[in-house]
Amino acid sequence: MVGEQANNDVTQLLSELSAGKSDAADRLLPHVYQELRALAGSFFQSQNSDHTLQPTALVHEAYLKLVRSDSSWNSRKHFYDIAAMAMRQLLTDYARRKGRQKRGGGAERVTLAEIDSSHSVIDVVALDDAMRRLALLDQRQARIVELRFLAGLSVEETADVLDLSPRTVKRDWRAARAWLQAQLDGA
Repeated sequence: MVGEQANNDVTQLLSELSAGKSDAADRLLPHVYQELRALAGSFFQSQNSDHTLQPTALVHEAYLKLVRSDSSWNSRKHFYDIAAMAMRQLLTDYARRKGRQKRGGGAERVTLAEIDSSHSVIDVVALDDAMRRLALLDQRQARIVELRFLAGLSVEETADVLDLSPRTVKRDWRAARAWLQAQLDGA
């Protein structure tokens, strides 16, 4: 029952924040910090160990981006879904900036073990570009990749967030991985 009450508290605070109550952001952070930290940690599991951006900094940047936006959240799940997208965008922007600073390359790289074991390390900017192209072709598949690979959600959790059946998530996940593999092989 404690978990249910905490979920209700988060939902209420998100509603207040969406309604423009600025103090709700300060009250919300203690309720969502651990889950956001775990989400950021899942992003960094696939990063090189020498990555200079740390999970805690990613959480803080993403949180500030979220609470300063004009977004309104339909639910707690929607908030975490948007948080995952914000973290991906921040990591991609960071990699692009870092790549520009190093003339001639040096882009941040991520491990895509779940896409194909022969592709142990992929340029995060190339991945972002491929994800953008996938979103133009099939928005749902792109969201599934974000939630499964980037946010580290299980098939069941992804199905719950997107209000799909686990079978549909599995089918789209397989198709999206194959498509991304082909794109990254050509990059």
